[in-house]
Amino acid sequence: MKQAPSPETQHNALAMAKATQKPGQTKEQTKLIAAGIEKGIAEYKKREKAKARDRDKARKQQIKAKNNANQLDSNDTSPDESYSQMTPAAWGLLGLLVLSWLGFAIYGVMA
Repeated sequence: MKQAPSPETQHNALAMAKATQKPGQTKEQTKLIAAGIEKGIAEYKKREKAKARDRDKARKQQIKAKNNANQLDSNDTSPDESYSQMTPAAWGLLGLLVLSWLGFAIYGVMA
């Protein structure tokens, strides 16, 4: 299932072969050189398509990883999880803060 080179590629290859033609070179030799150039162009295009596919895959993977990271970040900010992850020392400090504000409020009411 080999594709024939496009007419444009064939024309460009023949033009390059004629531009580099040596004196005394036959038409058959020029056609062989043009065929080699066509083959080189086809290989180059094939490699560039493969590189483009690889770049596209890498870009899509980066986007997917970024979206996954954003989803994890948005999940981490939920209040239920942040309270459940607090250490006992943090709960103690929070309790002292609440007690001190209650003390200030009671002192303000009595004064």
